[in-house]
Order: sequence, then C-alpha cells, then structure tokens
Amino acid sequence: MENIIILGTGCAGLTAAIYAARAGLRPLVLEGNLPGGQLTTTTEVENYPGYPEGIDGYTLTDNMRRQAARFGARYVSATASRLSVTPGSGVKQLHTAGADGACYETHALVIATGTTPRLLGIPGEREHFGGNGVSTCATCDGAFYEGMDVVVVGGGDSACEEALFLTRFASRVHLVHRRDTLRASEIMARRVRGHAGIATHWNHLPVEVRGDATGKVRALAAKNRTTGDVVEIPCKGLFVAIGHEPNTHAFEGVLDRDANGYLVPTGSGGVGTRVGGVFVAGNCADPVYQQAIAAAGMGCRAAIEAERWLRENA
Repeated sequence: MENIIILGTGCAGLTAAIYAARAGLRPLVLEGNLPGGQLTTTTEVENYPGYPEGIDGYTLTDNMRRQAARFGARYVSATASRLSVTPGSGVKQLHTAGADGACYETHALVIATGTTPRLLGIPGEREHFGGNGVSTCATCDGAFYEGMDVVVVGGGDSACEEALFLTRFASRVHLVHRRDTLRASEIMARRVRGHAGIATHWNHLPVEVRGDATGKVRALAAKNRTTGDVVEIPCKGLFVAIGHEPNTHAFEGVLDRDANGYLVPTGSGGVGTRVGGVFVAGNCADPVYQQAIAAAGMGCRAAIEAERWLRENA
C-alpha cells in the first residue's frame, strides 16, 4: 500500500513527485510508455523560466527526475491500464499493462499521463509508420533524412517547430496545411514564413501516403481544397504534427472526461476529481494551454492537494 502514486514522468508528473517527495510521502512514480514525456522529443525549450539560453527537453525532465529522486521519489517502469476504487475504503488499484499484470494500491493518486500525437488516418500512413518514412517526431528521426525532401503536416506551433528543426537535415521541407494561414504563435509563424528552406502548401488535405517498391515513402498525395486537384509532393519522410490525444482510456467510467477524452478537473485547486484522493495534472487534463510550465504548475497544485487530502483522510 502506497501513500501516493504518480502516473507519468513529464513536467506535471515530475513536479508532483518533487513536491510529494519533499513532503515526506515517498511517492511511487509509474513512468509510462515514454519516460520524460513528450518534452523529451523537443530539442530546445526556449520558454521555460530560468533558462535564458534555452535547454534541451530531455535534460530538463532528467533534471526534474533526479531532483525528485534526491528527496525520496521511487520509479518503476509500468503503464496503468485500468483504475478501480474499493468502495468504502477508497483505496485505488492501478492495474498495469504487460505480462506480469502487476497491481499497485494507493491512498492518493496523481494522474499526469499526458497525450499521444494524432495520426492522419489516411491510406498508407500506418503501413509506412516507424522506420519506413512516417514519423511524429522530427527530433527522433530527422537525422535519417539528410539531404532529402520531407513533408510536415500541420499548422500549429508543433508543426512549425518540426519544420524548422528538419531544415537542419533535409534539402527541402514542405509544410502542408489545410487552411490558408498558420494557427501557430506569431513568432513561430514568422520564422517559418521567412525560411528559405521551407515551402508552404496552403489549403491542401493529405489523402494518401505513397510508397516505392522497397516499402519506403516516396510521396504524399494531397488534395487542393480550392480546385479539387490532387498533387503529389515527392518526399522520403512524412512528419505528422496535427495535435494529440489524451492518454486517459484507463480511467474511463471512473473519472469524468470531456468529449475529446481529456480529464475534467474539479475543485481542490482546480486539480481534483469526483473521486476523493484522485488528482489530475498536465496535458491529459488541459486541452487549452498544453505548455510545459502550465503542466509543471498543475503538478505542483496536485501534489499539494494530495498531501492535504492524505493528512485529513488517510
């Protein structure tokens, strides 16, 4: 039986771990499928306070991890697949994925499971995903496309960051967006518009990922929304940057989720839930801001509220 379990090791989960550990709760942290969270796929974080020259995303989360461990946080490599709550006692059971099917019990729980990148859902995408030309992480895979043409699909900050990063390797970056303007922040949009290595394709909808005889990507077929014409954009790599889905399926039927699957926080500092002792933090419960600093602040509030709840109820 644990005092508190924290799900996730992004900025939200690790900040919660720091605060819970410093409160003497010896939190157990389940790392999930991507230790360090989505920030580990970002080369340079420029807007996290305290780093005037920016910091590598992996380094930032690794610093947080070591800071929490210094105060007594413990880590296990596991992913929660289902949450159940014992009637009467309020004990939370976390059933985990994997061959061992371990179950962890705890009085308090902080859920900071983050989000997963969305895919386009078009023919050829999944067939070429992972090593065959389709990726959701330029930081992970960009270096494989040295001197080649690549395509980035999307129009937000993530898509712009991916496109700009890929200019370090690719001979040409094609940015495909379904609208005629970018949704990204003005500073990111200005960088993309002013970069000679990025070609923009406005009002185009991806319709198919096309491969060559070896099974690798050779082109993206995209439909012009104005004319209806379908064009081929030759490329060796396709990077999808169209948003994320919250990793909250394990809590379906137990916690409130909105229409898009995001956990719905209630009172208790804006991080509580309808289940006593269960708190939420970070991108899995924040469809609006989706920022590392916002996630960290939410993780701080969740840990403080969990400590108060334990003091009064456990």
